[in-house]
Amino acid sequence: MKHDEHLHTLTGAYALDALTGEEYEAFTAHLGHCAACAQEVAEFAETTARLAAAAALPAPAAMRQAVLHGIESVRQLPPRTRPAVPVRLTAGLTRRAGPFVIAASIAAAAAFGGLAAWQHQQTEQARTQVRHTNERAQELAAVMAAADARTVHGRTASGATTTVITSALRDKAVFVSSGLPALPAGKTYQLWFDDHGTMRPAGLLSGDGATLMQGHPKDARAVGLTLEPAGGSPQPTSSPLLLLTLPA
Repeated sequence: MKHDEHLHTLTGAYALDALTGEEYEAFTAHLGHCAACAQEVAEFAETTARLAAAAALPAPAAMRQAVLHGIESVRQLPPRTRPAVPVRLTAGLTRRAGPFVIAASIAAAAAFGGLAAWQHQQTEQARTQVRHTNERAQELAAVMAAADARTVHGRTASGATTTVITSALRDKAVFVSSGLPALPAGKTYQLWFDDHGTMRPAGLLSGDGATLMQGHPKDARAVGLTLEPAGGSPQPTSSPLLLLTLPA
C-alpha cells in the first residue's frame, strides 16, 4: 500500500521526464491501471506545455525600454580574479567603470580586427610570393628545355662552376652557379651582358643557384660576373670574376 502511495506522488516528475531507472519502470507499470494518476499526468503535461509557451513570449515593450534606459547607469562587474597587487579605485573612476569597460571592449575589437587584417595581408603576401616563385621556376624550365637551348660552362678564379643557357626563341638566358664564396658585408654579385665591349646590367645574385637573367641576350657576345656594392651598379666597379663567351 505504501508503495502505491509513493507512486501517486510521482506524477509531476513523470510529466517533466525526471524519472529514471527502477522508479520510472515502476511508475510506468502503475500508470497503466491507475486512472487518477493518468489524468494527473495529462494535466501536468498540459500545464508544462503552457509554461513553455509562455516563457517563449517576447518581453513587454515597456520592460525592454526600461532596461535599455537604465543599462548605462549599471556598473560593470570586474572579472572574478585575484589581482597580484591590490588596486584602489577612486569613487569617480568607479562610477565611470561602465564607459571604461565599453572603451576597452572597443579597443579589443579594433585590435582583433587589426590582427585579422594583418593575417589576411600576410596570407596574401605569401600567396603572391609563391605565385612569383612558381612563375620564375616555369620561366627557368622553359629556357632550359627550349628546343634551341645552347649551353656554355665556365669557372671563376675561386673555383666556382658556372653555366649559361640561352634560347634565341625565348630570347632569355639562365645563369647557374655552384661554389661561389660567401659575400662580404655590403657586397653583391652582379651579372652583365657584354654587348661587344659595353657592359649591360643583367641582375643580382646573393649566392649559388639558378636565376633568369634580366634583359635579352640577343646582342650579347658574353656574360660577365662581378662583385659590386649592395644594390648593384650601373657599370662594373671591379674586374670581372668571370667573362663567359656565348655561342655564336
